[in-house]
Amino acid sequence: MKALVFDRFGGPEVLELREIPDPIPAPGHALVRTRAIGLNFADVYRRRGNYHLVGSPPYIAGYEAAGVVEAVEPIEGAASPVRIGDRLGFADSPLANAELVAVPFEKLIPLPSDISYETAAALLLQGLTAQYLTRDSHPIEPGESVLVHAAAGGVGLLLVQIAKRLGARVLGLTSSEGKTAAILAAGAEATALYGDDWVQAALNFSYGEGVDVVYESIGSTLAESFAATRTGGHVVFFGMAGGDPPLVDPRMLMDTSKRITGGDLWNVLRTGEDRRTRAAELFGWVRQGALRVTIAARFPLGEGAAAHAFLESRKSSGKVLLVP
Repeated sequence: MKALVFDRFGGPEVLELREIPDPIPAPGHALVRTRAIGLNFADVYRRRGNYHLVGSPPYIAGYEAAGVVEAVEPIEGAASPVRIGDRLGFADSPLANAELVAVPFEKLIPLPSDISYETAAALLLQGLTAQYLTRDSHPIEPGESVLVHAAAGGVGLLLVQIAKRLGARVLGLTSSEGKTAAILAAGAEATALYGDDWVQAALNFSYGEGVDVVYESIGSTLAESFAATRTGGHVVFFGMAGGDPPLVDPRMLMDTSKRITGGDLWNVLRTGEDRRTRAAELFGWVRQGALRVTIAARFPLGEGAAAHAFLESRKSSGKVLLVP
């Protein structure tokens, strides 16, 4: 099979399409031929060496894709929950940047007939993230004011839509004027630019008090996110797209009654039932028109370096896909 691999850490140029042996599924795994693969900032971190990688080169990044089951290796004495030809997606199984991926049964998510491979690959990881952030990390209440970082990105646009659906007033942060239209179309009441005084914009948006909750995915802006939050407010930290966060002084939290919550999707998707139930809700929202999936660009798998460079350029609004 062909896979997008890298032998050393570095920029997009370390990526190359290479022919490597097909994976051999262990018992309890299915071999999935990918039709669409989701690209995420976590893949950039792995390529750079920010995240620990198991094994030895060549490394294959990626945790999210959708495709067709090509082979099944059942567990001895147990019926297989999937069959050859099934349309399935996954959001948390490694080595996804390849034509074939061996995926544990419990991590496979059935795709309804009206959900395309591209929609699934663009929705699952980031949609499940936006879902748990607004349900588990900070359950949004009607009337709350919400600040969403990187609101034109894949998670950001979904966060804006879900927060709006739950009755919140949303202020979306972005890097350029060209992305504001997409954020407003997703349901935000207002936008602000990182190059401007966005903390003051958040205070103005919340009538001088500070917003109820900030969904913080940049990292380096953590201190400013606290400044934009009201007394007794909440910062949900779930990403470091802009660099490592500064240390948080517990005395500040005590003096202002503010809270910080960390978030990681891997701690939420604990069972196969978790994955299927949560994904089914997302698919339902898409079906109802309550959630729109925005695909910013599609790149052939062999142009993975260009796809990484495009994602890192922050010129995209929505999801970047790799297509085998």
